[in-house]
Amino acid sequence: MPTSPSASPLPNSRTEVDGSAVIRVLSYNIRSMRDDTAALARVISACEADLVLVQEAPRFFRWRKKLARLAAASGQMILSGGAPAAGPALLCSLRATVERTEDVLLPLTPGLHRRGFATAVVRFGGARLGVLSCHLSLQKDERYAQGGMLLDRLAGLGMPHAVAGGDLNERPDGPTFKRLAGALQDGWATRPWGAEYTSTPTDPHQRIDAIFATEGVEVLGCGVPLGLPGVLETDLRAATDHLPVLAALRVPAS
Repeated sequence: MPTSPSASPLPNSRTEVDGSAVIRVLSYNIRSMRDDTAALARVISACEADLVLVQEAPRFFRWRKKLARLAAASGQMILSGGAPAAGPALLCSLRATVERTEDVLLPLTPGLHRRGFATAVVRFGGARLGVLSCHLSLQKDERYAQGGMLLDRLAGLGMPHAVAGGDLNERPDGPTFKRLAGALQDGWATRPWGAEYTSTPTDPHQRIDAIFATEGVEVLGCGVPLGLPGVLETDLRAATDHLPVLAALRVPAS
């Protein structure tokens, strides 16, 4: 796997004296937990995230139990999503105070998979934050429309500060990625940390997963957490078919 472009450590979570909060946000396509779930839990746990934006969470038989088991094994709690959001889900640490959640199903295109968003509003200290996890379509036109829906839904949360992340199924030079990056801060492009490429773990060659933040949220670092203490390359390869994206963000007090 490629080495990190930056040797600087990723900031740890903390609450500042002015009420602002430094948080860690992880975005991860877990492929319905069809791979090594113990390795998956170890990666999530080692990232010490306050929020985990999941894609391809279990959606069918006993999906709640499977997701709850992963959350417990990685030091998280289920916030929203899963089957009601057609795959995206949100997990959070005990540090988060949950204000509200909403699972959103997107319009169904005949012959294509149903897509959705898992959303929430949470608080860390004096900082309030809108959150959205997404997994966009494989079909170009539908994906572009979903990018617009994402921006509308994020604005509809009514929060001055928000973060969105997920599997975009598109590289940064694609129209949907550009649409999102034109309206939001692309974490990797703003403050690269770790490694860039998220697909595939055995041959990282493209960035199709990302974390975005609204203006006013300070990106302190964002990228694939290669070299982070406790994150083993063997676990990254065994856990799922994507590499995770980890960001440290400073969210101003509301």
